[in-house]
Amino acid sequence: MADSPTQALDADSSPFPDSFYTPSASLPEACASFPCHQPDWNRCHFFLSTWLHASVLFREGRHWEWKFPTGVLCKGSGEDPTIDIRGRRWLFWGKMNALVATSRNFKQAAKLLGLDSKLEKSLLIPFREIKVECTIPKDDGTLASFVGFRVQHDNARGPMKGGIRFHHEVDPDEVNALAQLMTWKTAVANIPYGGAKGGIGCSPGELSVSELERLTRVFTQKIHDLIGIHTDVPAPDMGTNPQTMAWILDEYSKFHGYSPAVVTGKPIDLGGSLGRDAATGRGVLFATESLLADYGKSIKDQRFIIQGFGNVGSWAAQLISEAGGKVIAVSDVTGAIKNPKGIDIEKLLQHSAENHGIKGFNGGESINPSSLLTEDCDVLIPAALGGVINRENANDIKAKFIIEAANHPSDPEADEILSKKGVVILPDIYANSGGVTVSYFEWVQNIQGFMWDEDKVNAELKTYMNRSFKGMKEMCKTHNCDLRMGAFTLGVNRVARATVLRGWEA
Repeated sequence: MADSPTQALDADSSPFPDSFYTPSASLPEACASFPCHQPDWNRCHFFLSTWLHASVLFREGRHWEWKFPTGVLCKGSGEDPTIDIRGRRWLFWGKMNALVATSRNFKQAAKLLGLDSKLEKSLLIPFREIKVECTIPKDDGTLASFVGFRVQHDNARGPMKGGIRFHHEVDPDEVNALAQLMTWKTAVANIPYGGAKGGIGCSPGELSVSELERLTRVFTQKIHDLIGIHTDVPAPDMGTNPQTMAWILDEYSKFHGYSPAVVTGKPIDLGGSLGRDAATGRGVLFATESLLADYGKSIKDQRFIIQGFGNVGSWAAQLISEAGGKVIAVSDVTGAIKNPKGIDIEKLLQHSAENHGIKGFNGGESINPSSLLTEDCDVLIPAALGGVINRENANDIKAKFIIEAANHPSDPEADEILSKKGVVILPDIYANSGGVTVSYFEWVQNIQGFMWDEDKVNAELKTYMNRSFKGMKEMCKTHNCDLRMGAFTLGVNRVARATVLRGWEA
């Protein structure tokens, strides 16, 4: 490592080097492994205190002093978070990644709950992390290798549950964060699951259907003995769909016998549940209704902007429109459109299906997708990728309510800015839990061998969403916190209680 006066942290390094957990770990090396991109003192402090267990000795403005358990002192000062450890200076800079943001929310919830430090650490560390190499023959006869991941975070409350995504940006940090989020999400929904997440680093659009099938089957072969009906139940996610789940089911059944409950989000003909396709979007509708009712408002009175027009965004737009809401702007990967009088969602859905995107739709004005989040509206629903609301654009957001239909769409820094502006954020671990809730219904139906009609599925989903909202609000009152911390304390508390009752120290 270079002895330069100011060492910028490597954004591509793992935050968990092997030496990190040993008493002889080099503090500068541990610091240099923290993935970041922009200056932020709070992030610097969060890393030092959380991962290196440093305590603050002194703070005044931008002047900080920390002390590590080994007795080593650390001083920081200046406009940018530059710290001095043993005579060498280190610059923390970066956009907070999903793992750090999720861990930060967990730490805040654990502090509010007064969790024992050993239990807190136990809940944060994943139960198992799996990394496999998947080599397949391509249609042209060449071989291609991909890396697959499955992080199984916690099983204190039941089998681990989470999606499998095919995306070129899949990495261990992201999968780890999303697995942890699933643990808290299933607990918030009060369904008997833990959390997991998986993915393969690939570009599904560049692979043929037969190549995707071979890749899915090879991945299943590598992990089949680590998933199962009562162990870990995968589901579709970004870049995967019911067909992907059908391939996993078939490959898994070759080893374990016909097991429809091993995955959810399957085709109806293979035991999939009615209502599953719309479940996350319908859950967003029910969550939005609950939040607005809490403020004496209704869907009919509000103007909505929806970022993302995939499965979740399109169903949310359709259901909100049917409920009387006015969707005034929408975006997807092809572009963005705006119509202050309200977009005809039925026509937009037809256009999107025929043209593989909303670009070119004549029922609204084309706008720059980057400006969509800051357009004037009452309710903003980010339903695409994470990290889209950050400190760069938070000050410009005009929405009064934000419903997080995507996973981790808002950074903690943006939370602070929006909170000061009086914007109410309905957190992802509650707002988009409709999908995993109906996945639970599918799992139950498969185990029982008795299928429900769609009206029953939708009615049960509304019951679960309303019950979860009530529980979240009660935690907000108990701990005098915002909705995100209300959801996190609700979820973390349920998992912690289950862990203790099962005898975690034995």
